[in-house]
Amino acid sequence: MSHNLLKGKRGIIFGALNDMSIAWKVAERAVAEGAVITLSNTPIAVRMGDLNALGEKLNAEIIPADATNVEELDEVFRKSVEILGGKIDFVLHSIGMSPNVRKKRTYDDLDYSMLEKTLDISAISFHKMLQVAKKQDAIAEYGSVVALSYVAAQRTFFGYNDMADAKSLLESITRSFGYIYGREKNVRINTISQSPTPTTAGSGVKGMEDLMDFSNKMSPLGNATADECADYCITMFSDLTRKVTMQNLFHDGGFSSMGMSLRAMNQYSKGLEDYKDENGNIIYG
Repeated sequence: MSHNLLKGKRGIIFGALNDMSIAWKVAERAVAEGAVITLSNTPIAVRMGDLNALGEKLNAEIIPADATNVEELDEVFRKSVEILGGKIDFVLHSIGMSPNVRKKRTYDDLDYSMLEKTLDISAISFHKMLQVAKKQDAIAEYGSVVALSYVAAQRTFFGYNDMADAKSLLESITRSFGYIYGREKNVRINTISQSPTPTTAGSGVKGMEDLMDFSNKMSPLGNATADECADYCITMFSDLTRKVTMQNLFHDGGFSSMGMSLRAMNQYSKGLEDYKDENGNIIYG
């Protein structure tokens, strides 16, 4: 059911790949709530994913861009303002990837060139995006920018690897840029720390299914779904949250406030066989 929360607003959604993507769900909800949008992802993601189908469905133009490339981001914002007919009211940064995770490099054996890519793609791209937008004055007054984070920015989670460092940096950029952009242009910047969600990117994290099961048992309300995250993003884009900025907002069913639940304690694994190497040593990375 639509409430027209974004009627007349213009937005850019970065990171939609397929219908498992949170960004995909956000794009659908934004248009359902009355917004007009553009979509952006890397050229290879546009070719390999289903973004063209989403663009046709939502009547949204796709602007391929590498979010780590300032010149290409510059083009995304310029074209979006032109296509949509005015300044941008909301932006979603739903971008994250770790080559170390993909290559199964443990945290105590990182490839540092791959770490640089993790940080650039998953966090520094957010700074580049904000800097480009501010220099262009592309975001309207009281516009809203949201990036997706995870509680591993504050706590250690087995298997989350250098993505935890990236999320910590992402949240720091939110605070630092949020102060400047808020004071100068009344633009608000926040992160949403979502429950573990079965997206294409999330599936690469070691033990993801077990992590989702554990967090679901720990959370009083259970894990938040991608659709529910989209609803939360819409409220953050709307005028209902005009004075919320520089925050990391947990959307995780209460997981972030829990120590141990009865369901999790009762289900606790008694064996570590799946996590031992050929010599019987536990791999903690």
